[in-house]
Amino acid sequence: MNRSSGIIMHIASLPGKYGIGTFGKEAYEFGDFLKKAGQKYWQILPLGPTSFGDSPYQSFSAFAGNPYFIDFDLLNKDKLLEIKDYDLINFGENVMDIDYGLIFIEKMKVLRKAYENSKSKDIKELKLFREKENYWLEDYALYMSIKGHFGLKSWQIWDEDIRLREPEAIDKYKKLLGDEIDYWKFLQYEFYKQWKALKAYMNNLDIEIIGDMPIYVSEDSADVWAKPEAFLLHKKTLKPLKVAGCPPDVFAATGQLWGNPIYDWNYMEKTDYKWWIDRIRQSLNLYDVLRIDHFKGFESYWSIPYSDLTAENGEWVKGPGIKIFDAIKDELGDVNIIAEDLGTLTEATIKLRNDTGFPGMKILTFAFDTDSSNPFLPHNYEKNFIAYTGTHDNDTVRGWIETTAPDKQVENAIEYLNLTEEEGYNWGFIRGIWNSIANISIVQIQDLLNLGNEARINLPSTIGNNWRWRAKQEDLTEEIAEKLHKMTKIYGRCE
Repeated sequence: MNRSSGIIMHIASLPGKYGIGTFGKEAYEFGDFLKKAGQKYWQILPLGPTSFGDSPYQSFSAFAGNPYFIDFDLLNKDKLLEIKDYDLINFGENVMDIDYGLIFIEKMKVLRKAYENSKSKDIKELKLFREKENYWLEDYALYMSIKGHFGLKSWQIWDEDIRLREPEAIDKYKKLLGDEIDYWKFLQYEFYKQWKALKAYMNNLDIEIIGDMPIYVSEDSADVWAKPEAFLLHKKTLKPLKVAGCPPDVFAATGQLWGNPIYDWNYMEKTDYKWWIDRIRQSLNLYDVLRIDHFKGFESYWSIPYSDLTAENGEWVKGPGIKIFDAIKDELGDVNIIAEDLGTLTEATIKLRNDTGFPGMKILTFAFDTDSSNPFLPHNYEKNFIAYTGTHDNDTVRGWIETTAPDKQVENAIEYLNLTEEEGYNWGFIRGIWNSIANISIVQIQDLLNLGNEARINLPSTIGNNWRWRAKQEDLTEEIAEKLHKMTKIYGRCE
């Protein structure tokens, strides 16, 4: 990776008229903004269809895309919608806040209309897409159709015959829900079509996409329902035996109980990690670079009994280690992966990251709670790292300074970075990672815009108010682009 930089902007957070960011005009304009600002990378959050809590890290599928990101105006250009089909619908009162309840109802109605209109057209590319992606698309479309049939309930409480995927039940629901299955396949075709066009535009601007992949999948997902043998489930009931999380620490007295099923790594190894290779291949078909969340879980993972209400009774269990990455590289060649190696690192995790050759991550707001040996201070960086002002799990720089951080840490940051109100504390943080030795530096869009913690996109271990923030179009000014471009050029991150 050459010395360069970029911006984190969640697709959902893009500005626009229809309640949530999409792959439409505003996404292309953001690409133009990145180019003016001299940036090489656009980092996004996971693109999968969201489930409970609207988190992009809890998805109904490890392969499918979120239909919320399909753009209506692009469907209009393809003569699948008329403007009157969507222009006057209320998708939310506040353009800077995503109302997921409304989006779920209103956006899906419009997408249903586009599907109905598609039936009168001979879309050859749709047929090719269905054939090419059948290895995951068939199970996903069937799963979503049955889920709708059972009132959106988890597959764990469907009728037993289909919950256990008895062949007669599979045939029954394929016949019963044939049109619904075609609808979900159509949505994935449109998602992939629009995303691929947007990515091609970005690549033509010499901008690469950094995607984001959660290490685990949701219990309520097509992946677990369709391939239960790949997870640690009870053989008869298919309930998880163990689930994922993090042990107790200073941030969470009872640990973090994520609830995701644990992989059966013995099965994965016996099948030459085929499921994982398929997943990585698909991800690198969508993105230029892939960030894998919770990289530590490949070295060892916190395994919690399924029935527990907290993470306290978990235990560390060894993961697949370098074997999985050797298998991936044998099949796919060199892969552009970023290891999310945050949290308490063991020597074994550091060794695994170094053995893979993948760059790790540095977060500047983590740097000021100890002394000059703190590994998140820029003078301690190495080249093979990605340096961030913060990520989706952190407060914004302004929020951290004004609200979250202890006074002593703020004093340390001001002294170390030589922060001044005249320059702007946010720009001082950007400068701090831009002039570091790290190959790539990334700023959150909220930090670039100097927003407070009202713009924080996620507060871990909480639900209800996360993933809702959106930018305003007028925020992305020529002045900010020029200022970032100047800094990027000064520190040798663009020509």
